[in-house]
Amino acid sequence: MQLIDILIRERKNKTKNGLYRQIQILMAYHSNRIEGSTCSLEETSLLFDTSSYGVQNPSNDITETFNHFRAFDMIIDTYKQKLSEEYIKAIHGIVKFNSEDEKRGYAIGDYKKIPNRVGTLSTTKPENVSRDISRLLKNYNNSSSKKLEDLLDFHIKFEQIHPFQDGNGRVGRLIMFKECLRNKIKPFIISSDNNLAYKACLMAFQLKMNNAMKNFVDFAKQEQLAFDMVIKEIQAKGR
Repeated sequence: MQLIDILIRERKNKTKNGLYRQIQILMAYHSNRIEGSTCSLEETSLLFDTSSYGVQNPSNDITETFNHFRAFDMIIDTYKQKLSEEYIKAIHGIVKFNSEDEKRGYAIGDYKKIPNRVGTLSTTKPENVSRDISRLLKNYNNSSSKKLEDLLDFHIKFEQIHPFQDGNGRVGRLIMFKECLRNKIKPFIISSDNNLAYKACLMAFQLKMNNAMKNFVDFAKQEQLAFDMVIKEIQAKGR
């Protein structure tokens, strides 16, 4: 049975300690942590299990944790769907719903209105985002058979465009997980423990360093192996 089938079944049956629950918690925890969330793994678990706000943490971190749970459900429900601008914007709208960014007046579920940067590097200007994302999607969707390298290449270029005011990393990693499911590629979660290595991989492309793709592929394959071990451990406990 494919992972996606297990996730759909366990979500429907509200399985308490299966893969769906654990992957929801791990992905929300690590992806948000990469972006600076202070929610611990234990707090993330509590939020998923009880929908409780009774944790000692900034409210925005809690909001964005719940949002990530909902966004993950979206990619499960729509994993077969081809990527489009509307689809990507919909993910962002969920990830940033009722967040501090929305209260600040930032565009939510729509492209950025203010220029932003990745570290010291410039990204696509707001007026050119739709053009650049459209080109990226056209090239990506033209290929019917995709490999891990194709997904990583899309992720790199998406993060270089940085189409949203904030939340680009979380949206990009959700897309990558979804596309793994869609293309029957072994999925993975980028661990926040490996944040520096992950950011170094992305930066290598910005700086046009040699072997940038090889290094990112090697990194992703290590994350695949780690995720595969997590899956086996969860399945072993459920037997």
